[in-house]
Amino acid sequence: MPAPLDVVFIWHMHQPYYRDTVTGEYALPWTYLHAVKDYYDMPAIVEATPGARAVFNLVPSLVEQLVEYAAGAAVDPFLIKGRQDPATMDDDDKVFLLENFFSANRQRMIEPHRRYLELLYMAGEGKAGSARERIRHFSDQDLRDLQVCFFLAWTGEAARRRFPEFQQLLEKGERYDEADKELLFATQHRLLNEILPLYRRLHEEGRIELALSPYFHPILPLLCDTQLAREAMPKVTLPKERFRHPEDAAAQIRRGLTYFQELLGITPRGMWPSEGSVSDEALTIIAQCGLSWVASDEEVLAKSLDGGLGHHQERLYRPWRFATGQGELGIFFRDHRLSDLIGFTYSQWEPGRAVLDFCGRLRQICHQLGSEGRVIPVILDGENAWEFYPDNGYHFLAGLYAAVAAAPELRLATCSEVLERSTFEGRLHRIHPGSWINANYGIWIGHPEENLAWDLLYQARQAVSDHHPEAARILNACGSDGDDAARMLCSSLYAAEGSDWFWWFGDDHFSPHSDRFDRLFRRHLANVYRLLQIDAPPALLEPIKKKSPAGLVREPAGFIEPEINGRVSDYFEWLAAGLFDLTRQGSAMHSSDRLLQGFYWGYSRDHLFFRIDGIQELTRLLKEMDILALHLITDREYRLPMQRSTTQGLLLVKEGGGWIPTNACCRWAIERTCEVALPLEPLGLQPKSKLFAAVTLTRDSEQIGRWPSDAPLMLRYEGPDLEANDWLI
Repeated sequence: MPAPLDVVFIWHMHQPYYRDTVTGEYALPWTYLHAVKDYYDMPAIVEATPGARAVFNLVPSLVEQLVEYAAGAAVDPFLIKGRQDPATMDDDDKVFLLENFFSANRQRMIEPHRRYLELLYMAGEGKAGSARERIRHFSDQDLRDLQVCFFLAWTGEAARRRFPEFQQLLEKGERYDEADKELLFATQHRLLNEILPLYRRLHEEGRIELALSPYFHPILPLLCDTQLAREAMPKVTLPKERFRHPEDAAAQIRRGLTYFQELLGITPRGMWPSEGSVSDEALTIIAQCGLSWVASDEEVLAKSLDGGLGHHQERLYRPWRFATGQGELGIFFRDHRLSDLIGFTYSQWEPGRAVLDFCGRLRQICHQLGSEGRVIPVILDGENAWEFYPDNGYHFLAGLYAAVAAAPELRLATCSEVLERSTFEGRLHRIHPGSWINANYGIWIGHPEENLAWDLLYQARQAVSDHHPEAARILNACGSDGDDAARMLCSSLYAAEGSDWFWWFGDDHFSPHSDRFDRLFRRHLANVYRLLQIDAPPALLEPIKKKSPAGLVREPAGFIEPEINGRVSDYFEWLAAGLFDLTRQGSAMHSSDRLLQGFYWGYSRDHLFFRIDGIQELTRLLKEMDILALHLITDREYRLPMQRSTTQGLLLVKEGGGWIPTNACCRWAIERTCEVALPLEPLGLQPKSKLFAAVTLTRDSEQIGRWPSDAPLMLRYEGPDLEANDWLI
């Protein structure tokens, strides 16, 4: 009988560095909120589940922020406003609460709490009007209840089981007083102080393995050499200046290792390089820093092997080794499908069913593999998925660990354990330079905004070399010694090298907070010049993130073939699609004007695809008989009326003042989102032509919303040339 199949869960714990290194103020509260909801819950679930094992990859700059919050030293406007007595608030303070304290998943975090949902309705959810106009409806008691409901909603299920004070406040439900609020924050403070000791204890007990990323989460291969991006993206447009500082890559790793040793007394053996980004040079530097293993993505492995994976999918489930001049590194490659099922799909399933499905997939892989070096790496964010799960994923995760631990053919393991007992001799002598997204670095370089950011970073680093010999010595020596000013200067520069700012530049992602990420990146660089006591370039005063006209976020960048199931089944499914932000295209007709927020479009050689996102799940926004209609205009006007209860129908064309069915059969699904596929041929679109689109919502025979309200969206159709041009995202 072969040895059990090793199953490794690697949970990547990461937030951007929200702290201004000079003022100490936090720009956004997500480190604190995920701490009390996820950074405690995740190891606590392992501790509470017999047989559970996992790897937790902690980014050092995240840990630094956790330490400051636990010490009560973090200057966070959200905490300041959350603690403030509403009786002392002016209108600006109250507006801050209404604009920010509903930042939580509606289905899982707001609706389970009657009072929180009531406050959301009072704040005008789905209605026209500004927060400043609505604050007159809120008494001091309402505002205090909102403060407590917000921070209480962000506590995790394991935390609620461990700290009875949270359950006590949940049971009270409303009419909180200042003593209740103080109890809430005092209990969260106790929880914060237990997080890192819990990770350390579980690591020492062998229940988990702690790994790390480079200190401020930079894309290591791009720090080594931005020119490397051309290997995976030959047509990419690169920044004007070539950023080549492998010593910064080494410093970010060594600084993280030193921090873990000093703070936790632990020297991690493994690393998830930021965004799974690898290259030959980056892996050599990682090996030089003394690490034993890294992890990346299955597409990187496929592009590193002659002939790819092809019909040899078993190659994915091996602990490969990479040869460097400093010795060998073990390399694990994530299973895309299994990781994305947890990240995107199972949140809408009943937990027991999801566990059975996942374990069934593990057993199927087990039966297909031979006996040599078998391991399934499942790697994903350790915090972002759980707000979409009931009870913060507690029952799913506990059930998953327990089921895998109980299966005789499966074995939960850590990466270091797998390497120690592996007899697999497979070696990689070169690695394809890429990340977990498209096996390239297109998310972080190549767009004009990203390239401008790299050039500004280059200038700031050059300024350090030219004007501060002590800081330059620290940089070049990859060290962390030196006086306070030099260390602060290096921290500001290293913080600006983080991947997160580049993630939000360009048009691949959008966020209502993208302007804050832009400001924080430029502030880190401005702090470099401030500490050097020289003038900053005027370009740092101008936003890098440009607002596209009329809500346009991006144009399509490649062919897509999404699964029409009403769910985003995979991170990559709509990544190459065009996108409009409908919140900037809202109708002013009725109270439904804020129901929709995103309109995606794209195409293959024979189909057009559309995706319509609501401010929450469409099955919760739309009534059974509502008609969500897609309107398209070329040389003729077309209409596709859709209802939740149907999944296909004929495209209608306008003739003689009426709507006539065509022979074009379209498919759609309305669940979390609305996904639509319709054949291209009946529309007669020519390459380089334009298509206009709008969406309407009809309820009880009355049209109650139209997006956009004035003129339709203009969509550019490139035709087959879109794929031939090898556009990059």
